[in-house]
Amino acid sequence: MKNLSVLLVEDHRQLAQTVVEYLEQEGAIVDYAGDTDLARSLVKEHHYDILILDVMLPGEDGYSFCQYLRRDLALDTPVIFLTARDHLDDKLEGFERGGDDYIVKPFALPELVARVRVLVRRERREVTPNVITIADLQLDPARQEVRRGGQILKLSPTAFRILRILMRESPKVVSREQLEQELWGDLVPDSDALRSHLYNLRKAVDKPFDHSLMETLPGVGFSIRAPRSESA
Repeated sequence: MKNLSVLLVEDHRQLAQTVVEYLEQEGAIVDYAGDTDLARSLVKEHHYDILILDVMLPGEDGYSFCQYLRRDLALDTPVIFLTARDHLDDKLEGFERGGDDYIVKPFALPELVARVRVLVRRERREVTPNVITIADLQLDPARQEVRRGGQILKLSPTAFRILRILMRESPKVVSREQLEQELWGDLVPDSDALRSHLYNLRKAVDKPFDHSLMETLPGVGFSIRAPRSESA
């Protein structure tokens, strides 16, 4: 984690101090904000390798701030949510708003560091420069851009990576285990994480359009395929 740039947004000062000190001991360079007003200023002035956001913040919550990062600033910086909420609906909302990982308090600091490393390593992983096209869906790894029917789709970094894997392997079916291994290695968040990301990906890629490209084969895996009429 040497020289890794981190922004921590957490209103609980004692917890924030503990996290900052631990990350700095691991070699990270950490900025701290106790609310999203300061965090908004910091993300406009500095580049961060990863953001760690508390969900329950004074004023604007972490979900809304993450949505602001994705929609208004078009930032694809990895985001980890810290929260005491552990219900599925809360996790779904976090992923839908653009989060990449979700850690429930209380948590072990070594686990937080491990998840930070996984997300940053994944973000920096070299990708093929070639545009991938399936039917009217296009994915440009170099620009980190997805279009369908000429319309730009807004995806979280994790959803983008899932789509890239499915399009890369198309028309083959990709198993849940393969997806989880490529996304998280040995640090799979929980059984709901992949399902949540796939739900949000399908909503972006298929729901606004006349025909679906994503397919789920229960007990087998997932795929992206052109409609039969186009592939015939």
